[in-house]
Amino acid sequence: QVQLVESGGGLVQGGGSLRLSCAASGTIFRINAMGWYRQAPGKQRELVATITRGGITNYADSVKGRFTISRDIAKNTVYLQMNSLKPEDTAVYYCNLEGDDFSASYYFPRNYWGQGTQVTVSS
Repeated sequence: QVQLVESGGGLVQGGGSLRLSCAASGTIFRINAMGWYRQAPGKQRELVATITRGGITNYADSVKGRFTISRDIAKNTVYLQMNSLKPEDTAVYYCNLEGDDFSASYYFPRNYWGQGTQVTVSS
């Protein structure tokens, strides 16, 4: 079982910056990817950025060039640096972890979510 704890959300003016953190604790055989998703009121949850075990990153078009995902493997922590924030970035941001447990020669896929952190960007 894995627990994800996010921090760093808050209220910021348009053009400002925030840095989100997500710390993973617990046990899992293998982490395949970690990432950030967001959900604005009345909208579906959408991908923001992901980083794979190999360090490959992927970004939503809407945040490319403004957001940067990174990780500290030793601390099992993933970060999202958000610059040039816009009011349309306002949402609850969720941390996600995809991985596998291994038992009796079988891999069992796992998918965990954090509780979410609110990011509000004023115009």
